[in-house]
Amino acid sequence: MALIDIKVPDIGDFKDVAVIELLVKPGDSVAADQSLITVESDKASMEIPSSHAGVVKALKLKVGDTVNEGSVILSLEAAGAAPSPQPSPARAGEGAKPAATPSPAPAGEGRGEGGAVAPVAASYAGGADLECDLLVLGAGPGGYSAAFRGADLGLKVVLVERYATLGGVCLNVGCIPSKALLHVAAVMDEVSHFESLGVSFGKPSVDLAKLKAHKDKVVGKLTGGLAAMAKMRKVTVVTGSGEFADPHHLKVVATDGKAQTIRFKNAIIAAGSEAVKLPFLPKDDPRIVTSTGALELRQQPKKMLVIGGGIIGLEMGTVYSTLGAKLDVVEMLDGLMQGADRDLVKVWQKMNAPRFDKLMLKTKTVGAEATKDGIRVQFEGLDGSKSEGVYDLVLQAVGRTPNGKRIGADKAGVVVGERGYIPVDIQMRTNVAHIFAIGDIVGQPMLAHKAVHEAHVAAEVAAGAVLGDAKLATSAFNARVIPSVAYTDPEVAWVGLTEDEAKASGVKVKKGLFPWTASGRAIANGRDEGFTKLLFDEETHRIVGGGIVGTHAGDMIGEIALAIEIGADAVDIGKTIHPHPTLGESIGMAAEVAHGSCTDLPPAKR
Repeated sequence: MALIDIKVPDIGDFKDVAVIELLVKPGDSVAADQSLITVESDKASMEIPSSHAGVVKALKLKVGDTVNEGSVILSLEAAGAAPSPQPSPARAGEGAKPAATPSPAPAGEGRGEGGAVAPVAASYAGGADLECDLLVLGAGPGGYSAAFRGADLGLKVVLVERYATLGGVCLNVGCIPSKALLHVAAVMDEVSHFESLGVSFGKPSVDLAKLKAHKDKVVGKLTGGLAAMAKMRKVTVVTGSGEFADPHHLKVVATDGKAQTIRFKNAIIAAGSEAVKLPFLPKDDPRIVTSTGALELRQQPKKMLVIGGGIIGLEMGTVYSTLGAKLDVVEMLDGLMQGADRDLVKVWQKMNAPRFDKLMLKTKTVGAEATKDGIRVQFEGLDGSKSEGVYDLVLQAVGRTPNGKRIGADKAGVVVGERGYIPVDIQMRTNVAHIFAIGDIVGQPMLAHKAVHEAHVAAEVAAGAVLGDAKLATSAFNARVIPSVAYTDPEVAWVGLTEDEAKASGVKVKKGLFPWTASGRAIANGRDEGFTKLLFDEETHRIVGGGIVGTHAGDMIGEIALAIEIGADAVDIGKTIHPHPTLGESIGMAAEVAHGSCTDLPPAKR
């Protein structure tokens, strides 16, 4: 490996631009085209990527320095592979890639992880039943968004989906149906609190069949709308399971066994993921479900076990608890809802304590057997303690696994990691230049809103190649942050750097926290248990993260994400006039707390 200097490339008319953020540190491994620093002029901010892959040996500048074309960013112990073409800087929120063909994705396990060797592609000698400019495999939020964007740009598009309706897991058996049920649960819980306000209602009576019909109606309205939009855009929808035959052909087999072959110029893999099933649980017992089975509402259990303390398990646990079940939750780690700051989760946990009979942290599920009385489950604590319980319903919510090994990707020459992830670059390209991948299959976080933005990038780059459009060909996925939301009651939402992460990494942040006990709207709603928290970098003063716990937190977190994307500071946010009285104004007030100008709280101690 050679030691080389990585320099600022041609940045056009920008001169003496200030470095506002360092994105790497000595010892970090970087990929070609990975962003190294963020710079800002009076016109725009942009990220400067690396021209080589390797290990950072020394940084040659610091926050506050000014740079120009040719300024040395860092010294790099470069990998032996030839560098990609000199990348262009990416504007924050837009992203840009070199006009030349981008370097392929690094081989390995998910975005940026290395290790795998590209397989030898197959060669298909048969004919094709359909031909298209762009084939999209999978019709979830990422897949249909890619297909529709490609069609809007003028491409001939074929969308392949194994299920009868479009929308994938999210619309059919995930995000949308779960939110329909969570809304019903939230209303039921809210009504129960109204007696103390002088408004009494009778005890709710639940008709599971009607509730399921409501959920199905919501799903049908959305999936039917997708089918109509596909038709409007002249996207050809092919139903069946798809597998690659070679780098330019996909074989699709329908449920009746009929097969057809599609030839494509470009392809986008959006094949998603599936729920992990624990091998030691009894097979084919209706009392053991994943989130998909839980959404079918086949029963109203009195006693329910949720295996896994993540968002999916806690959301479904909320629904069944409101419908009358007492919950046990078992989690191997030391806390629920990992990823969120503990102070956010603490508020949620205090509010939801009555839902639980047992909350078993640092505990493994080690065995289970089906009995007449229920599913008997054995547990083992990390301290060696043993216990067991009997349940009417067991929800396994321990994560999802990508479908990368189920689509014959090797026949197309596409690298798939050991766990089924497909590595991509920031243009969503796999190691095969005309095949892209998006969504769950390219790595965490497995979120629909991430997949949609990746989809637009992949479709635009593919269209740029087909249409010869250099601007489209430079599209890239350059999101600084991706928000996360638990749609429980109260909701928990966070984005960017968390306080726990800042402490662990040694990043000094200034916190602005506004408690909802001082929010007029929250008090009027009878829901003042929450708070809004913003984190600002002590050196640059720019916002780097934030979290909200309380009702409608998920509806508000987007403003914090936007503030991070545009590099806002506490003054920018605090002086943005928010309507009063709203929950959203707590974001402005949290910024005022950080700035020291908040008049809705007692004065800070001097």
